[in-house]
Amino acid sequence: MTRRRLGFWQWFAVVLVKPVMTVWTRRTWRGMEHLRRDGGVIIVPNHISHADPLVAAHFVYDSGRWPRFLGKASVFRVPVVGWILHRCRQIPVERGTVDAVKSLDALVAALDEGGAVVIYPEGTTTREPDLWPMKGKTGAARLALATGAPVIPVAMWGPERIFDPRRARLNPRPRIPVTVVAGPPVDLSRWSEATPTKAVLEEMTDTIMLRLRDMLAEVRGGTPPPLWERPGRPGGERRPGAAA
Repeated sequence: MTRRRLGFWQWFAVVLVKPVMTVWTRRTWRGMEHLRRDGGVIIVPNHISHADPLVAAHFVYDSGRWPRFLGKASVFRVPVVGWILHRCRQIPVERGTVDAVKSLDALVAALDEGGAVVIYPEGTTTREPDLWPMKGKTGAARLALATGAPVIPVAMWGPERIFDPRRARLNPRPRIPVTVVAGPPVDLSRWSEATPTKAVLEEMTDTIMLRLRDMLAEVRGGTPPPLWERPGRPGGERRPGAAA
């Protein structure tokens, strides 16, 4: 959905949020040309802070698209808040239940309508102590395989200065520097006709996460670690990552 087709509650959210973000951040936006103005697109940012959705929404909106985020279904059941989220065309997700399939159907429908769907492939803020990307979950890959929609990687650095998840500290000062860079679609063409097996989805997800990792390294500098899973899970050891 492009901005010219927004409804009342979407404009209400813009009037409420954008002035705050304009004062709160000093922005470096790059790569907006990769967020095509029409047609379904899957946007996959890295996840470093609880402030990420505000920054990502600002970036996607400034690119000319309306961002449609996934949110925990429990939030949509909160009086007033849930009603507004529905009116702003955000998408509830029932995690870990049989209703998770309905969430996938809602995402497919959003892309069929030409929506710009934002999915954090890590599923939560990264567990890496230095906030590098960690091994992702397969939801974005599954959606890409089901729809053929382009997957746009978005590297973010700076939202952790607004809210630092390591210290649970909010920084209210204005003009905090944030950088958001969108890249060309991730090349997933080798899996275009593949069956969505666990192995296929994990390979696609690793390709997406390695691209994000390398883009973030260009933005913030330094040498990123391999992708990893939390210790204690099957296959939870560190694994080497090749450049995307």
